[in-house]
Amino acid sequence: MLTSLVLFAMGAVGTFLNRRNFIIMLMCIEVMLLATNLVFLTASVALDDLTGQLLALWVMTAAAAETALGLALCVLHYRLRSTLDVELINLMKGSAFYRV
Repeated sequence: MLTSLVLFAMGAVGTFLNRRNFIIMLMCIEVMLLATNLVFLTASVALDDLTGQLLALWVMTAAAAETALGLALCVLHYRLRSTLDVELINLMKGSAFYRV
């Protein structure tokens, strides 16, 4: 339980302290999801119930979808701005690159 708390705190601190690189922020969010999975799996083993394992599987599925969307946005932002600086993302709002 302490391990998952430390992992979650590291991910949260990394997300809030690193506001420059988009990929580092995605990795910190993945560490937070890993900590959540660790709690679910530990509780599942302790209670001898499969519900925690099913929740961990659902969290892993959501994490895979979040990673795919995040990396797609990362590639799109890098093609447009040639940087991964998170502070420049709000400049993409009115870009002709996104109009269909």
